[in-house]
Amino acid sequence: MPDGPHEYGVWGLKFVRQTFDKVKTRQLLGVADLLTSRKMAEMEEDPGDLLPAGEDDSESDREEDDGEFAWIVDEDEDEEVEDEQPLETEASELFELDTPPERSGHVAVVDRNFMYVWGGYKNAQNHGFFDLYLPRNEIWTYNLESGAWTKHVAGGNLLTSMSGSCAVCVDGVLYLFGGHHARGNTNRMYRLPLRAPTLVWEEMRDLKGLPPSCKDKLGCWVQKNRLIFFGGYGYAAQGLHRGTFEYDESSSLVWDSPGRGWNNHIHILDLETSTWSQPITRGNTPSPRAAHACATVGNRGYVFGGRYKNYRLNDLYYIDLDTWEWHEMSVPQNGPLGRSWHSFTPVSPDHIFLFGGFTTDRQTLSDAWMYCVSTNEWKLYKHSHTESPRLWHTACSGPDGEVFVFGGCANNLLSHQRAAHSNELLVFNVQPKSLVRCCMEATLQHRERLACYWDCLPKHLLHSLQQRMAHVNTLGS
Repeated sequence: MPDGPHEYGVWGLKFVRQTFDKVKTRQLLGVADLLTSRKMAEMEEDPGDLLPAGEDDSESDREEDDGEFAWIVDEDEDEEVEDEQPLETEASELFELDTPPERSGHVAVVDRNFMYVWGGYKNAQNHGFFDLYLPRNEIWTYNLESGAWTKHVAGGNLLTSMSGSCAVCVDGVLYLFGGHHARGNTNRMYRLPLRAPTLVWEEMRDLKGLPPSCKDKLGCWVQKNRLIFFGGYGYAAQGLHRGTFEYDESSSLVWDSPGRGWNNHIHILDLETSTWSQPITRGNTPSPRAAHACATVGNRGYVFGGRYKNYRLNDLYYIDLDTWEWHEMSVPQNGPLGRSWHSFTPVSPDHIFLFGGFTTDRQTLSDAWMYCVSTNEWKLYKHSHTESPRLWHTACSGPDGEVFVFGGCANNLLSHQRAAHSNELLVFNVQPKSLVRCCMEATLQHRERLACYWDCLPKHLLHSLQQRMAHVNTLGS
């Protein structure tokens, strides 16, 4: 299943496999029809551009950790998928959108004044409960100054569309690891230079050392030019990996599947040496988990919550990224509920912002919390988006003290109702506005009286005002 809808119970999982002839235009590449009690996904041509298909079927959730196809392609096989023309999404066949399509299970990063959004999946428009991966070559940027969305088409050798991948931005480069696609999990690593004239994906094929196993719904910390990945849900590791892998018995119910499970592995990718390694950790290690959320504050890597077996956790740990010692932090009874598919975003050197998620009782949450690192205190954060619950969304910290929450699902993703995927952008002003920001807003508010003085401003401030003004004019048109 996409990793999104990962749980459609064991109510008679049936898979129907049909092979289609490969036609002259290569428009139809044989894949499979998978039928479950909840949904059937038809895949044509590039299976990565169509969504994930059925879930593992047992009473385990179709979400943070399960969902399988009837077959798995060896991740070491370099198929010529990149040479094929991807199927266009339904929306692009009808009209060009000026905002991103709704989605869940995507990734988002911020570089300078832009937020970049890639991947995930959505409901197919014309096929009931079908799900559809978003195109692999499609990237959307959001201008944090002007509030304008722009669609980009990226080149390169990104093999397939995915959901549940892990992405971070370091020095203007987006790094993408893992995920779930139409044929299972992957452990491929990609990079996308964001400041180049054109966006081109590059697979990092020459990495040394033992890579992580194929998985999705993992977390990442960044420190000293190192990407540090933790946890996730996927296949058992091949070779000697430090850490624990907990096999998910329900995943073996899928025919011809190698089975999957949760892990608490830590893998480090050193970007200077292009080498994978695993640290020797000490202390009280967190249990295996997936769909958790990670945050880096100084030399500490924090992890909150996630799903382990049938539980969604509300525990909080941090690991010292210099000594590799784990520490468990107490969470009060009146603190945040256990959850998965939430976001945990650093907003200052002393605060992390928690929003949304999905509880053990399958409630989609809209609560927000502020965690103080120095005092180990949680405070409920009051906001105006209480009617906008979200799970499997993204959250990015902006330059002016905001947190930008994009997409995600607004209802119970595991129910038999149509998933309420969103393309709404929720903005949380979690820090006081800067003096420059306050002046900008006042200037725009009184723009008719002050516009004659704009030419006296420094060029960078004038450019920023003009961008914001363009957005105001667009909204009023």
